[in-house]
Amino acid sequence: MRRTIVLTGIAGLALAGATAPAATADQPAAGTVPVQLLSLTDLHGYFGSYTATIRGAHAGDPAQTVGGGAYLATHLKQLAAGQPNSILFSAGDDFSGWPDETEFFWNEPTVEYLDAIGLEFSTVGNHELDRGFAFLDHLRNGTCEGRPDDDLCFTDSTGQVFDGAEYEYYSANVIDRATGEPALSPSHVEYVDDGAGGTLPVGFVHATTSLTSSEQMSYTPAGYDYAPEVAAINAATADLRDQGVEAIVVVLHEGFSQQAGTGYNNCVAPFGPAVDFNREIDAEVDAIVTGHWHGMVNCLLPGPDGVPRPIVQGGNHGHLISEIGLQLDPATGDVVRDRTTSVLHPNTQDVAPDPEAVRIADYWRGELAERNATEIATITGDIRRAPGDAAESPAYNLAADAFLWAANQDGAADLAVAMPGILRADLAHAPNAALPADAPGRVLFPELAVGVVYDSGIGVGIVRGTVTGRDVLDLLESQWQAGSNGTVTFRSMAVSGNVTYAYDTDRPVGRRVVPGSVRIDGRPLRPGGQYRVATLANNFFAKNSTPGFTALFDARDQDRSLFNGGDALWRYAEAHSPLAPPEVGRASAR
Repeated sequence: MRRTIVLTGIAGLALAGATAPAATADQPAAGTVPVQLLSLTDLHGYFGSYTATIRGAHAGDPAQTVGGGAYLATHLKQLAAGQPNSILFSAGDDFSGWPDETEFFWNEPTVEYLDAIGLEFSTVGNHELDRGFAFLDHLRNGTCEGRPDDDLCFTDSTGQVFDGAEYEYYSANVIDRATGEPALSPSHVEYVDDGAGGTLPVGFVHATTSLTSSEQMSYTPAGYDYAPEVAAINAATADLRDQGVEAIVVVLHEGFSQQAGTGYNNCVAPFGPAVDFNREIDAEVDAIVTGHWHGMVNCLLPGPDGVPRPIVQGGNHGHLISEIGLQLDPATGDVVRDRTTSVLHPNTQDVAPDPEAVRIADYWRGELAERNATEIATITGDIRRAPGDAAESPAYNLAADAFLWAANQDGAADLAVAMPGILRADLAHAPNAALPADAPGRVLFPELAVGVVYDSGIGVGIVRGTVTGRDVLDLLESQWQAGSNGTVTFRSMAVSGNVTYAYDTDRPVGRRVVPGSVRIDGRPLRPGGQYRVATLANNFFAKNSTPGFTALFDARDQDRSLFNGGDALWRYAEAHSPLAPPEVGRASAR
C-alpha cells in the first residue's frame, strides 16, 4: 500500500513540452525500481458512452475509434496489471463537462466515476473553478455548499449521498488573497515499494494555468489570484528537494501541441506555453504532464540542463491515456533518466467494457430522465426574443430581471443588464414535443436551467461591479454601433425592470439616450454617482465580451455571485411562478 504525504510549501509558475517520445519498456531495467505513471487530462465528465475518431499514433497511421468511460476503465486496469507501483492521476479539467448526465447534476457523477476508477489525485484545472473556489471545495469535501440553493449532494449509484471526492486536488499557484499563500497544497509525495521491504518517495508538483481568470467561466474577480506557473513550480520543487525527494514529476494544467497531422506518439515542431516553460522549470524535475489545450502529443525535450525529459499531453474526453515509466535508483531514489519511457495509449473500444463503469453511467442516465421531467415553473404565455435581438423583448427583460434578483440574493446590485446574443431559446407556452413530460405552460428543468443562457456547460457566472452613472450611459449608448461603411446596427441590451430611459434615433450615435431620461428605481441617473451593475462575467473583460459593449471593463470592486446565468433564470422563474411574460417599454422612443 503506497502512502501519500502532502507538502505545503510555497509555489508559483508553470510547465512545457516538445520532441520525440522514448520507446516503451516492457520489462523493468535491472537494478532499478519501476514506477508507472498513468494519467488523464481534460476528461470534462465524458464517462458515459461516447465515441470519437482521432488520428493514429504516428503520421500515416489510420484513424482510430476511441472514447467511453467503461472502455477507459478497462484499459486502465489492463495497463496497471502486474505493476507494483502504478499511480493514476489527472492533469485537470475533470469537470464542467457537457454531457447531460453530469452537467445536470453539477459534476457529482464525474466524481463518482473518478473514485470508481481509482483516481489518486488531480491538479486543479481552470474548469474546476467554473463556479468558484467554494464549489470546488464542495466537490473535494462533500460540503453541501457552493451553490446559491440546495441543489447539491445528490444520491449516487450506490445509494449514498454525495460526500466529496476520495482523491485530492492540488495547485501551487492558486493563491488566496487573504493570506497570500496557496489555497491548496502545492505538492505531495507518493511512496512506492522499493521491492526490498522499504519505500521510495516520488514527489508531484502541481500548477494551474495562470490565465484561469481570463476564461469567462472561471473568471475570478475577487478572492483568488493565479500566480505565474514556473516560479510556483520551481519553489515547490525546491521544497521537495529540501525534504530529500529526488524523483519529481510536474503536473501542469497548461498546454502545448504540435504540427498538424502528426501522430499522437510523434513530436513534430511542438509549440505552446508548456514548451516555453520547460526551458525554465527546474532541471531536477524528471517528467512533465500537461493539459488544457486538449493536445495529443508525446515529447522528450531537454530541460535547462540539456537532459531530456518527457513532456506529454493526453488529449481530452478520455480519448488517450498517458503512460510514463520511471526507473528509480534504489540507493538514491533518483530517476535514471536514460531509462525513462513515455507512450500515449488510445482508449479503443475493442476491449470489454468495465461493468462498474457501465453501471454508474446507466444509473446517471436514468437520473437524467427524471431530471428532464422536473417542472421548475409555469408560464402564462410565450416569452420570446426579438428577431436578431433588434428590439426590446420579453425574454431578455426576463433575463435582466433574473440577473438583478440573483445578484441581490448573495450580494448587492442597483441594476442588471442582459446583453444581446446570450439567450439561445424562447420559452414557449406550448409543450415541447421532445420532452414527453411537458404540457402547456410547464417549464421543465432542461428548458431553462441549462443550455439557454450563454455559455454552454456549467455556464457563465453573474458578476457585480461598480461604475459611474456616465459608464451606465455609455453602456446604454453601446446598443447603437456604427460600421465602417456608415451603417448603424442596433442590438437591444435589456435592462432590469427598475430601469427606464428614452432614446432618439435622430440624434448622433453615442448621444442617442435622451439626456435626463434614465431612471433607476424612479430616481434620475446621476452621472457622477456610483452604481452596482450585474451581468454575465464575460462582459467585464475583453475576452469573449459582447462586441461593442466595453463600458464595464473598468468596473471597480467586482465580485462574483454564486449564481450563474442559468441558475438565475431558473430560480427566478421558480420564485415567481406562475410567470407572466414581462412587458416591454423599459426603453421608449422619442
